[in-house]
Amino acid sequence: MSETRPYNPYVSIDCVVFGFDGKNLKVLLIKRHIDENTGEYNDVKLPGSIIYMDEDLDEAATRVLAELTGLKNIPLSQFYSFGNPLRTSNPRDILWLERTMKTKIERIVTIGYVALIKINRKITLNSKNTSAEWYDVDEVQNMNLAMDHNLIVQKGLDHIKHWLTVEPHMMFKLLPHKFTLSQLRLLYDEINRKKSDVRNFQKKINQWHNLVVLDEFEKGVPHRAGRLYKYQKK
Repeated sequence: MSETRPYNPYVSIDCVVFGFDGKNLKVLLIKRHIDENTGEYNDVKLPGSIIYMDEDLDEAATRVLAELTGLKNIPLSQFYSFGNPLRTSNPRDILWLERTMKTKIERIVTIGYVALIKINRKITLNSKNTSAEWYDVDEVQNMNLAMDHNLIVQKGLDHIKHWLTVEPHMMFKLLPHKFTLSQLRLLYDEINRKKSDVRNFQKKINQWHNLVVLDEFEKGVPHRAGRLYKYQKK
């Protein structure tokens, strides 16, 4: 712990970062490695940490994500607060935080932030005890994450699902610069957690006037090459 900048043991930040690999919606998680008397165990959590006493929440979210993943200049949006007294009841989670932060941890209220990024963004780590990896959202729902991070992921998913009904253009943050309608529909279905009707989806995207049809097609695919599109801001 910095002697000149003490931590606040009551408030933390957790970042729910979503990506899309062309088939599956992904969430970025931190795998942590801790030595205990009983041996080493692995655990998985969201990128998150407690804040500094003198730190603004948005500043903390940017710092924490950069420190744990190397991701910088990521637009993060605050979406929910989590304050159940039982969320820090697991002694393993508290032990990890206390060892990492070198400070006594009390009851923690965490502020959730969400981000949508292209999955090819470079991820780097400054800690030899952790690694950052992408996991399928479907897989994560069956994993036992630290604290209440399963709930935070679900709330984050609910948030972007609602978000994209209001601002559908945000979806294109997850797609490559050039994409097929098939990729777009797969992403739409992944976010909404259900298979869409092809005709209804076609009607929906016809209302999105920022879609630009390109005179290009997929290359090197084992199936019929799909036409490529791009999103163009107006």
